[in-house]
Amino acid sequence: MSKSEIDIGSASIVLVFTVLCFTIFALISYSAAGNYKALTEAEARMVKSYYEADTLAERILAEILESDTIPASIHGVEIKIQQDCDLMTEIVEFSVKTNEEKELYVKLAFFVDTYDILSWRIRSTKEWRVDDSLPVLIYN
Repeated sequence: MSKSEIDIGSASIVLVFTVLCFTIFALISYSAAGNYKALTEAEARMVKSYYEADTLAERILAEILESDTIPASIHGVEIKIQQDCDLMTEIVEFSVKTNEEKELYVKLAFFVDTYDILSWRIRSTKEWRVDDSLPVLIYN
């Protein structure tokens, strides 16, 4: 081998390694983008279902405020009414489903000429179970 010949072996190895690294990074980026898309779509569904439930709860509240007596059901949502003799109020509760596992829970206190919102929150409808599959040592 003479000194005038160019050795391209090491440059080829570096080029192949660089192309391989770029290909791996592209595949990782593509996979991450798919995961972010699925997560974003799930979050969008959750937000949409919350605002639909919130809109229905606002409509129910508006109908309660417009009526003279509180009905037992509005828009297919059961309304529970309790009398609080100490505060001389009516406590009204109802829940609007947002999805299979959550609901918007509303609790209102109606006074003579006004009302207070006691609770307006999302709560889980799934039964909570303790995971005791791992043995944990508890010291007394």
